[in-house]
Amino acid sequence: MKKTKIICTLGPASSSKEMIEKMFQAGMNGARINTAYGNLAQYQSVIENVREIADIPIIIDVKGPEIRIRASQQKVFSKGDILEVGFDGEEVCFNHDIYDEMKVDDEVYIDNGKIRTRVIELKDRKLRLLALNSGALEDGKGVNIPNKHLSVPTFPEKDLEIVKFAKKHDVEYVALSFTRDAEDVRNLSQINGFEGGIIAKIENAEGVRNVEEILEASSGLMIARGDLGVEIEPEKVPLVQKSLIKLCNQKGKLVVTATEMLESMIHQPNPTRAEVSDVANAILDGSDAVMLSGETAVGEYSVDAVEMMARIANETEQAVKSNVEDTAFINISDTVSKAIQEICQSMPVDKVIPLTRSGYTARMIARFKIAQQIIAVTPEIKVKKKLELIFGVYPVLIDYRNEKDKIAAVAKRLNEMKLVTDEETVLFTSAMRTVMKHASNSIEIHKIKELREFLSS
Repeated sequence: MKKTKIICTLGPASSSKEMIEKMFQAGMNGARINTAYGNLAQYQSVIENVREIADIPIIIDVKGPEIRIRASQQKVFSKGDILEVGFDGEEVCFNHDIYDEMKVDDEVYIDNGKIRTRVIELKDRKLRLLALNSGALEDGKGVNIPNKHLSVPTFPEKDLEIVKFAKKHDVEYVALSFTRDAEDVRNLSQINGFEGGIIAKIENAEGVRNVEEILEASSGLMIARGDLGVEIEPEKVPLVQKSLIKLCNQKGKLVVTATEMLESMIHQPNPTRAEVSDVANAILDGSDAVMLSGETAVGEYSVDAVEMMARIANETEQAVKSNVEDTAFINISDTVSKAIQEICQSMPVDKVIPLTRSGYTARMIARFKIAQQIIAVTPEIKVKKKLELIFGVYPVLIDYRNEKDKIAAVAKRLNEMKLVTDEETVLFTSAMRTVMKHASNSIEIHKIKELREFLSS
């Protein structure tokens, strides 16, 4: 069973029930909605289609303090052309008014740096941009202005509307684009009251600098390498990727690697060898999940891209090793997870089964990339869906809360579901006689057959 999780962006090529079903069967573990495009009615339709097909988490990607191009129609240009871009309803404009913060010679990059321009004049509240290469301006494409801190609000009006929508529809995760600091995350969770998971997208130098405080405030990180590779030097991205993944692994938090992973499969049935290596290296670095963007949203080979990603994962994850370093005591679950790693290395354990109310213990065990499958049993449907994105975790919904012998009840149910067999040796961990947070304080190891015989005697 595949351990690496695959997130698919749903769009015009992949939002139908038929396509969602095909991608789910091919290996999709989470569905992303990119709100740079579409409207609330379309998002609701996607959510309903996903939930009808599979019990997987939905990630709504809000644009946050991100600058994008708005264009009523495509504008083709050549190198050396002068482009006029306004701020208020013109044929081509920015979605935020940054006129007063711009200067002549500022560089403006569009569409992950595919279009490069330089400001040559500011006049009549418009920027006149010199095109440094040929291309086409299209609606919704991202804009980067490197090495410049702009006072763009964390949540423009459309984002606030989308956050309300996400709360109304019990969306499992919101991904916050261009997260700059922990305050951006707190604005989403505290001021706007979003109670689901928050994935902070690291896309600029400010986010990289403040990543530790951002991670403390969020459920995890998405390393969005497209914009990141424009905002900082592209040659720095690989080592930044490795360091951010390691940090998330250390703390047992979700980490997603994203952008241009199988980009050529938007129009081609097979990826380049470099893309295959890129996906494999993201998995070897310790990613919980890898994400497909345009490949599934608008690509001609959406299902093939998911199948290819799953094939790469199945081949690569055999070589994945833990990069977690031993640290001082954090809490009981942290200590127990370290003990479980050592047990799994020193004796023949077939499966590890944490009973978890919050998902925390399952994540702490999963960060060690143990060879054994982790079947996380939880009575909470939201926890079950969130754990769908954690490497090596197969979450199962079982309500064990009122059982006198919780482990016995779970073992019996998993045996009935054919998730464990009589001959398997299984390690269980749970919180016994405690209400303390993060206190999975017991480890039991049983052969399922012997456990069942003991209980029936």
